[in-house]
Amino acid sequence: MGQKVGLDTSVFIYYLEDYKEYSDEADRWFKKIEVGDIQAVLSGIGLIEILTGPKKLKRFDLAKHYYSVIVNYPNLSIFGLNERIIEMASDLRAKYGFSVPDAVHLATAMDFGAEKFITNDASLKKIKEIQVEIL
Repeated sequence: MGQKVGLDTSVFIYYLEDYKEYSDEADRWFKKIEVGDIQAVLSGIGLIEILTGPKKLKRFDLAKHYYSVIVNYPNLSIFGLNERIIEMASDLRAKYGFSVPDAVHLATAMDFGAEKFITNDASLKKIKEIQVEIL
């Protein structure tokens, strides 16, 4: 088993939508996950965020495709809320003022035992409890 990381929603969007500026970096992470060099986690809230964009566009086929890719991706776990994550997320919100989704993403990564959280949101770097890496 390799390193454990938490992934922010943006990393998935860059990967799934081949977002020009960040897709190479996102692809690099997903290749490491696929071969098992990295074990990754996504919050259930992240999955909601990812599926919302295509559904707003009434692209239910695309939402279904994204869902299938994510839930079947090797070495990727999706964690829902549990009591530990709720407690940690509320602590992070109180301490750093993070939004509910950001606090849940970070708390989910911490609950998973992740060594780092991969994002493109530089405002999350102020957290001390987990290393945040910007794409």
